[in-house]
Amino acid sequence: MRHFDFSPLYRSTVGFDRLFTMLDSLGQPENGQSYPPYNIERTGENAYRITMAVAGFSEDELSIEARRNALTISGQKAEEENGEGREFLHRGIAARAFERRFQLADHVEVAGAELVNGLLHIDLKREIPEDMKPRRIDITPAPKGKARQIEAKAAK
Repeated sequence: MRHFDFSPLYRSTVGFDRLFTMLDSLGQPENGQSYPPYNIERTGENAYRITMAVAGFSEDELSIEARRNALTISGQKAEEENGEGREFLHRGIAARAFERRFQLADHVEVAGAELVNGLLHIDLKREIPEDMKPRRIDITPAPKGKARQIEAKAAK
């Protein structure tokens, strides 16, 4: 993948450095990390859901942390005691620890999380504050027949 130089944009913009850093990091692979598999879906106009396959993990072994514009999901299996005579011939169910990070857009908050049938569902919601939403401003017409004085200075 190509690497883009964003330095000309740094000279003419203010406050977009985090955006350029995120765009720059998209070109770099995530260290080949593919575990656990996940989906990101849009469930509404301002609603999203991340679904992760975390088979074998319980609620106590999973951690979800939202800080600023980052969501971190981690899992740590409790130590299993090997029973006497217990020997794995094949171990295909992953029990390794993981940590997966997601960058969230401004005003995206975690609405809730649930673990169902080995799938961790994390619901996200975008809530834009009222003072940042566009609002319509009505224009009042000037009274008819009356000239409106703009300057208060009188001619001599």
